[in-house]
Amino acid sequence: MSVLARQIAPSARLLTPVTTAPACLLPRHFSVLNRPQPNYPGHIPLTFIERGALAVGSAVGSLINPRRGDLIATLGEATATPYFIYRLRDAMLSDATGRRILRDRPRITSSTMPLPYLRSLPENSVGRTYAAWLDREGVSPDTRSQVQYIDNEECAYVMQRYRECHDFYHAVTGLPIFVEGELALKAFEFLNTLIPMTGLSLFAMVRLKPAERERFFSLHLPWAVRSGLASKELINVYWEEVLEKNVDELRRELNIEAPPDLREIRRMIRRQQKEEKQRMGQQTA
Repeated sequence: MSVLARQIAPSARLLTPVTTAPACLLPRHFSVLNRPQPNYPGHIPLTFIERGALAVGSAVGSLINPRRGDLIATLGEATATPYFIYRLRDAMLSDATGRRILRDRPRITSSTMPLPYLRSLPENSVGRTYAAWLDREGVSPDTRSQVQYIDNEECAYVMQRYRECHDFYHAVTGLPIFVEGELALKAFEFLNTLIPMTGLSLFAMVRLKPAERERFFSLHLPWAVRSGLASKELINVYWEEVLEKNVDELRRELNIEAPPDLREIRRMIRRQQKEEKQRMGQQTA
């Protein structure tokens, strides 16, 4: 190459148009075929349309079969954003115990809550009451689904914490897991947490028999309104630290009124029906 060529070449290179980055490296809009990276393990980002479809589908499915816990969990996640889960997270941030829970990130499982230990706690303690409720209902702390559809990682933990504490709410109130008991607890939770899924679950009352529906409106719904509005935010209870506390004392601290004993009510009704049948049989004999 001549001296003149060597002098011209650098200038020519400066005049060469700058090429753009390959198309595969340019940012693209969020679409079904192009999802952002998950924000935490197990996270599944959703478009607005997908979130809406998921909410409608899970709502219909859980109404048809209220025992589908996975659909109820999906409904909770799909309807909790963008506002409600942030409100619950802010309620934790505004409370000293809630902030500790967010910092420690405890999980409620059969390994962190071993049933043999809980059963050894004093009679009427929170831990023993919780274990007795799990034994009576035949459920386990390990049955709660992992959060997938909430984008904010901290809010995802808040939803997971609410989900794993749900059985403690059952145990403290004594409400069973059949539809009538779940509806009473969901009404209470809605007023305590404002999570939309808890309110939407009340549509399942169409599955109640007329006598059960009348009992729900006359007994358990008034209880849920009174206790739900008066009680402290249950998301801020550090359950791991109150296992040895007397459950009646905890209810007083939280301003939760003990609801009517639904199991005893149902036993009494069955006993009355049996006695009525026996009287009818004696009269026709």
